[in-house]
Formats: sequence, C-alpha cells, structure tokens
Amino acid sequence: MQPPRPTHKPRAVPATRLSRLAGFGRLAGGIVGNVIGAGAGQMLKGQRPDLPSLLLTPGNAKRLADELARLRGAAMKLGQLISMDGGDILPPELTDILARLRSEADPMPQAQLEQVLVAGWGPNWRAQFRHFDDRPIAAASIGQVHRATAIDGRDLAIKVQYPGVAASIDADVDNVATLVKMSGLVPAGFAIGPLLAEAKRQLHEESDYGREGEMLVRYGALAASWPDVVVPALAADLSTPTILAMAHVKGVAIDRTAALPQAERDRVMTLMLRLLMAELFDWRLMQTDPNFANYRYDLNNGRLVLLDFGAAREVLPATSDAYRAMLATGMAGDDEGLLAAMQGIGLIPPDAPAAMRNTLIAMARDGFAPLRASGEFDFGGSGLAANLKDQSASLIAAREHFRAPPPDLLFIQRKIAGMYLLAAKLKARVDVAALVRPYTDPGSVSGSLQASTQPRDTSAASRSGAISTAVSREPAAGNTVG
Repeated sequence: MQPPRPTHKPRAVPATRLSRLAGFGRLAGGIVGNVIGAGAGQMLKGQRPDLPSLLLTPGNAKRLADELARLRGAAMKLGQLISMDGGDILPPELTDILARLRSEADPMPQAQLEQVLVAGWGPNWRAQFRHFDDRPIAAASIGQVHRATAIDGRDLAIKVQYPGVAASIDADVDNVATLVKMSGLVPAGFAIGPLLAEAKRQLHEESDYGREGEMLVRYGALAASWPDVVVPALAADLSTPTILAMAHVKGVAIDRTAALPQAERDRVMTLMLRLLMAELFDWRLMQTDPNFANYRYDLNNGRLVLLDFGAAREVLPATSDAYRAMLATGMAGDDEGLLAAMQGIGLIPPDAPAAMRNTLIAMARDGFAPLRASGEFDFGGSGLAANLKDQSASLIAAREHFRAPPPDLLFIQRKIAGMYLLAAKLKARVDVAALVRPYTDPGSVSGSLQASTQPRDTSAASRSGAISTAVSREPAAGNTVG
C-alpha cells in the first residue's frame, strides 16, 4: 500500500534573496492594505481604529499562511511555531488558519527537484537507484521526502532540502519578526533580539543535513538498547549537506494511535515520557521539536519510530541538574520552594509582579499534578491542557513583564508541553510519578536501565479491532518529515 502523498499543487521555491524579499513585500503590502481599508471603515462608523485588532483578522491570517507556505524554509518554520505556541494569545479562528502550516507544504516542481538532485549527486544520480519515486511522500518547511530503492536493495527515505532555504534563514527570521512586531503582540521593551538570534542558530542547525545525520547516528546509538524504539539507520554514502538518506521505516502518525485500546495508548505514552526522562537526565541529548509528525508508530510490532533530528540538541549538565531539583521540589508539593527553583532557573522573571507570580505558580501546580498523583494520572479526563491554556491567557495583561527564559529552557519546555498535549490527545493514563521518581530520589536506579515498557502482546490480533476500523484507514507511511 502506497503512503499518502502531499495534496498541494507543486510550486517552485523562491530560491534567491530578491525573490523571497519580494514575497515578504507582497505579504506586508496586502496586510497593510487590509488594515487601511478596515480602519477607514471603523472611522466612518465613529470608532477609533485599534491596530492589533485590524491586523489579527482571518483575512490577514490566511494571507500570511498562504505566503509562508509558498516561501517555505525558515519563514514557514517560524509560522509553524507561531501557530503552535501562539494559541494562548491569538484568537482560535486565526490559529486554525495558521494550522495549515503544520500539515504539509507545497512540493517542488519536477524541474526544480531535478536541479537540486543533480547539484547534490551529479548528473548520473539515478544510476545509484533501482527506483526513485519523483513524487514526494511528504513536503514540509525545509525539505521534502522521497521513497527510493538503492542499487543494493536498501529501502530508503530521501530528504531533499529546498534550494536557497539555508542562505535565506537570517533574512527570513528578520522579516517574520518585523511582521510579528507590527501585530502589537510583542510588548514594548521585550528583548526579542536574543530569541531571534537563537531562532537563527537553530534553523541553521536544522538546515545542516550533515549535522542532522550525525545526530541521527548518535541518537540511534543511545536508543539501541530500547527494544520498543526505532531510529532509522543513516545511509551515509547517499547523504550530502542538502540531501539526507536513511532507512525507510513504516508507521502511522503518532496521534492516530488515539484509536487504539486504552492499554495500548497508555503504553505508548508511558514510553514517550520515559524517553523524555532519558533525554533530559541520562543521555543529555534531546530531540526538542514536539511536532507530532516527528513520531510514528509501527502497528506490526508496537514500536515507536523517531524521525527528524534537525532539532536535536545537547542538554547542559547544569540544566539537567536544575530540572532534577525543580522536579523534586514540585513533587514534594512545596510551592514556595518551587517558586524559588523556577526563578533560579529563569522560568519566572525576578521582577514579576505578584499577580503574575501567582498565575505562574498556579500553572506549575497544575503542571505537576501528574507527578503528584497517586498511581496513574488520567490526561484525558483531567482537563489539564485546557486549564493551562486558560491560565496562560491571563498573562496577556502582564506582557510588559515578560522575560524570555534562556533558550535551552525554551526548547525543553516546548518539548514537555508537546508531550502533555499528546498525552491529552491520546487520553492516556500514566503513572508519571513512577517515571520521574528514579531521577529525584537519592540512590535510585537511573531510568535508562529500565528502557522497555511493560510487557505487551505484539500479535496482530491484539490490535485488529480498533486499528482496522480507524487507524488503518490511513496508509502506513513512514519517514514523512521534511
């Protein structure tokens, strides 16, 4: 059965600085035109125009999503982050429009694809393959993925980077930042410079396929002792700085496992959280992008498939130790100690007003609820994700006091938040305290020594019911991250 294909019409990627700048110019011009028209309408009605409300309209959001999807590269990547992390600030109807950036991009036309492959492999590149499918099985922000069979019979997924995206990162970030500043969402005095610098650094790392290949090998070695985890093998002989070749691994999108029986969903999420603990404390190497597309599930043997290591980064020993101490304090129910720990690590600004501190502590208290529970915590029935979103909405009034946490913490917090969202989507029940306690209790055995989850029935019959009626409606694709 063939994997699903991108449904968007192929469109050439703007590869030069001038062509990408022109795209941002059209976008800004169109948004400004909409603002002027809407503002004039409000004035005719005797209303005082409000710039943020004029900017944050469904029409402007659609224009933004369409242009970022056309540009791809860092522009689209940042749009994905806005749509994921802006849900606490932007109106729901706007985040729904921007959510299209998290699905799939427009693939390259055949002629542009051929140019990229010739540049990477040479004019006779097809001689290396028994078969190369010119139609991508996925298209994302930085590249698209093709299925291929090497001349020696290896079943491969080939990730091909869009032309010009690496060279345009700095300009794209600056241009998107300008649009965000125009929206009025960034409070006056907010130090956005360090965040932009870190965004550029990470995007440069994600566009470096040589680095991603190294991280793929390194992470694969760390996970080799985990029988329930699969990391695709790197095909180094076919990889270049702009082409990443790896073993093709079948699996369905991780969020599709929501159709599995309760016990299986619990096992999947337990494995995901156990892996998070190992990344943070044992390996000190974390894949920090929580996009659900980076995780797939092999229905045949019940194994978790990990993809896309462009966002993998080392966790500093001091950061790991600080999280260990913060978890211990939070599990103990000591709110004052937790406040001090959060301020010490940089998650709460030192000059935050009392109302802001109280809200953040309330959010932390809710966030630690799974760790303080006795036995399994029901992510589906707790309303935890909704509570955290409601509480964060109250922070908008205190935006002028926002201080960006250290970048390393931002990426870790993003990963943790992503795992909570996935657990809620799967309606999983997990004994989180049992997973965390080995890392907070002195003298406990490290969690990495307990790599596998509880025993499971891996027979096809154990999954045939819910899988055949829900999950298997979607073909078992693999390596579909670009």
